[in-house]
Amino acid sequence: MVPAEFASEREQYVSLVIGEMLDICAPKAKWIDVFCDTGAFTPEESRRILDAGMARGLLPRLHGNQLGHTGGVQLAVEIDAASVDHCTYLSDEEIGSLAASNTVATLLPGAEFSTRSPYPDGRRLYAAGVKVALATDCNPGTSFITSMPWVIATAVRDMYFTPAQALHAATFGGAQALRRADIGHLGVGARADFVILDAPSHEYFAYRPGSNLINRVVAAV
Repeated sequence: MVPAEFASEREQYVSLVIGEMLDICAPKAKWIDVFCDTGAFTPEESRRILDAGMARGLLPRLHGNQLGHTGGVQLAVEIDAASVDHCTYLSDEEIGSLAASNTVATLLPGAEFSTRSPYPDGRRLYAAGVKVALATDCNPGTSFITSMPWVIATAVRDMYFTPAQALHAATFGGAQALRRADIGHLGVGARADFVILDAPSHEYFAYRPGSNLINRVVAAV
């Protein structure tokens, strides 16, 4: 976001981001992410920043449409961003654009929970054929949450996911949002990362929210 000291000099701050900041950060990063929303960067500013990052070899992603229909989703689709996070507010047109693209809609129920915002309806996205992911959005400002089982349970209760859809979005969907084919599923050539549950079914993530259902973690190194 634009800091208070640059509130009246937004152009100067954007120039700082696409110049000195990117010069320092780009060699150490893979992605460039912009918060395109009310009170943050405008679609025009976001495009300039993302274009500058892509010119340095970084891959684009956005946070957008958390606070309204603010243009972040459409921009993400136009630049073929790997994902657009939040998607709290989505029009039918924006959902259609997502469905026709490779951009993943990453939903973050922890942010809605913490800020008492409306939850997006996952049924609309799945019905349209949108690629969907679920994540914690762990940050100390609006979603200081680290529990993916809680995210799955909340997605089922408040976003109208089925348990299977929520599990798929939290695993395979997350891998799609990272544009990786080696994680998020079990199969030949994939990493053997998985958990064994102390439960008869994955549906217990939604059936017993807040419970520790993880019996064993297997991580391929």
